[in-house]
Amino acid sequence: MLTIKNIYKSFGNIQVLKDINLSIGNGEIAAIVGPSGAGKTTLLQIAGTLEKPDSGSVIFNGTELIGMKDKKLSAFRNRNMGFVFQFHQLLPEFTAQENVALPALIAGSSKRKAMNKAADLLTQLGLSDRLGHKPAAMSGGERQRTAIARALINDPEIIFADEPTGSLDSANRKEIQDIFVDLRDRLGQTIVMVTHDSSLAAIADHIIEMADGHIISSPITQELEEQEIEMAEISPEESLSIVDSLDSGRNGSEDLIGDRVEKIRETVD
Repeated sequence: MLTIKNIYKSFGNIQVLKDINLSIGNGEIAAIVGPSGAGKTTLLQIAGTLEKPDSGSVIFNGTELIGMKDKKLSAFRNRNMGFVFQFHQLLPEFTAQENVALPALIAGSSKRKAMNKAADLLTQLGLSDRLGHKPAAMSGGERQRTAIARALINDPEIIFADEPTGSLDSANRKEIQDIFVDLRDRLGQTIVMVTHDSSLAAIADHIIEMADGHIISSPITQELEEQEIEMAEISPEESLSIVDSLDSGRNGSEDLIGDRVEKIRETVD
């Protein structure tokens, strides 16, 4: 579904990402983990087309996104991607239902259809009695569930979540964790998340570990390590065959992810 190839990114003289290659498959939960400053959020933002790399490719279902014109890219992102942030980023002047409906209205949906779908999503997430509440009148867990409903309103193929449980207590963290598992298992939703929460990372199908702008552990690197162990036990001729197959396989199988939502249009009818 999502492939990231040879991504480099610097801010001034500081190189934040260094030759990042990653692949995310359909219906997977992938967790990007690592210490602060490792480049996790920058990687998520680039994967979600909210930030541009200095070089490299981001390919989504066969479509190269780097270099796409801003207006076309914004429309593509709105149709295909959903975003969840640590601090929900709900608009304070709108109700929960209105906040959830906004991306659908931006995409051209009628107000009635968007509001009805928003109500349905909020009800599925246990917020049927909070449709008319503004964010200030909701708990932290309720606001984050509203943010998840907003991410789902346009039926995105992938959701990017940046520390989605980082501001929540243990009970609400467990609630968000269960929602993500249900979305994957029931709907086949693809989710890529940055997290320091070990219990949230534990639900992931793939763990992508980063340090100092590099991926130090991922499904690709784990495959290489396994092959190295096997090669230690076989003949030199067989080792050469494995090396050749790995080289050809890696050239077409690297893929990834992305972070923070673009600003919503200032006015929505």
